[in-house]
Amino acid sequence: MSTLTTTRIGNLPRVNLLPPEIEEQRRARSVQGGLGVCVLAAAGVVGALFFLATGQVSDAQEELDASKARNATLQARASAFAEVPLVYAQVEAAEARLTEAMGKEIRWSYLLNDLSLRTPKKVWLTSMTVTQNVAPATAAVPVAPGELLQPGVGTLVFEGKGYAHNDVAAWLDALAKQKGLSQPYFTASTVELIGTERAVSFTSQATVTEEALSGRFTKQKAGS
Repeated sequence: MSTLTTTRIGNLPRVNLLPPEIEEQRRARSVQGGLGVCVLAAAGVVGALFFLATGQVSDAQEELDASKARNATLQARASAFAEVPLVYAQVEAAEARLTEAMGKEIRWSYLLNDLSLRTPKKVWLTSMTVTQNVAPATAAVPVAPGELLQPGVGTLVFEGKGYAHNDVAAWLDALAKQKGLSQPYFTASTVELIGTERAVSFTSQATVTEEALSGRFTKQKAGS
């Protein structure tokens, strides 16, 4: 049996039989192909960015349109309430006039009803005169020489009768205890006969204080 033995001695040289121009053209085509791929990739990226930007612009436009629509709606609603400040101003002016006109209101029915409950049983009134000061008092009311009363918002003058001078004193005490009245005094108290009965006729007066004012038109509203 024979054996073939091959022994490689060194590297055999490669021989390029193609002209240099052909090799250069092949390299150029390879470079052109690579550049074409890069251009296509760049075009794809640019296209993707363009579509993304277009989508963002569209979304922004929609938001802008929606904001304009909301703004138009709010302006329409606001125009419906444009007269509200004017109405508030008119209400405040009316309340100010009402306060000025009714600030000195005294609910006489309440005051006289309370006073009737305090009137002594042996005293009855024959007349009553009411004087009210709608403007602030600027001076004291003289009663007798050397004497002065503190000014109030009004004056009540009563004429009445009792069985004795003690009844007149009890009446003055009732006036002193009545809320809204102060400085009660009598100007006359004389004994007379009514038929065969002995009686005392008197004239008395009391000052009406600011405590008697109703305050219905001057009280501040809660939270103001």
